Amino acid sequence: MATDLAGNVVVITGAAGNLGRAVAAAFARAGATLALLDRDEAGLAEAARGAAAAPRVLAVPADALDPASMEAAAERVARAFGRLDVLCNLIGGFRMGDPVHATPAETWRLMLDLNAGSLLNAARAFVPRILAAGNGGKVVNVAAAAAARGAAGMGAYSASKAAVVRLTESMSAELRGAGINVNCVMPTTMDTPQNRAAMPEADPREWVTTEAVADVILLLCTDAARAVHGAAIPVSGRA
Repeated sequence: MATDLAGNVVVITGAAGNLGRAVAAAFARAGATLALLDRDEAGLAEAARGAAAAPRVLAVPADALDPASMEAAAERVARAFGRLDVLCNLIGGFRMGDPVHATPAETWRLMLDLNAGSLLNAARAFVPRILAAGNGGKVVNVAAAAAARGAAGMGAYSASKAAVVRLTESMSAELRGAGINVNCVMPTTMDTPQNRAAMPEADPREWVTTEAVADVILLLCTDAARAVHGAAIPVSGRA
């Protein structure tokens, strides 16, 4: 995607994951300066190498489930770059199999923590710094197609991703007056090595590539999407 984000500082949480690496590479090609966050330090280093086209890349080990860790990461980014323009919240997790009435408490907590709690911790750490700069900005969260409708065995996951959509809408209503666009994407199953291993009978041509999801996230962070607020955009592949 031919996009120019030169001069923009972009924070990507979950940068070590499959989607995180694709998003980091896409923003690097667009000329953005990157702050990559993840608790997986080896994966974080790989993501930084894949984003070598960026003018500057700062890899910050951080745990999005720990508010203090995210606050320390935000302070480090602020010291390094002096500004922040874009926050991409990519951290998430998936568990399924149990009906709602048999969902273990630990599964419920895990899904809410990974999918919604990580977003809250990142927002608390980084959004005040975007607001303080007074230059507007962009926030993109990652929900899932499952946020739109519950399915058997997916109650905790669907509820946690629906929470991401509702948080996105609330953030948009709160921040649009400050010139900050907040939106989210809702991918279907993504084509990753892990999903191929877990579902060997499935046809990955029916899935969406991480690169395609990254392109949509990138678009939402450009001036072309300046009038898009509070949207939950399905990303379903086949292109």
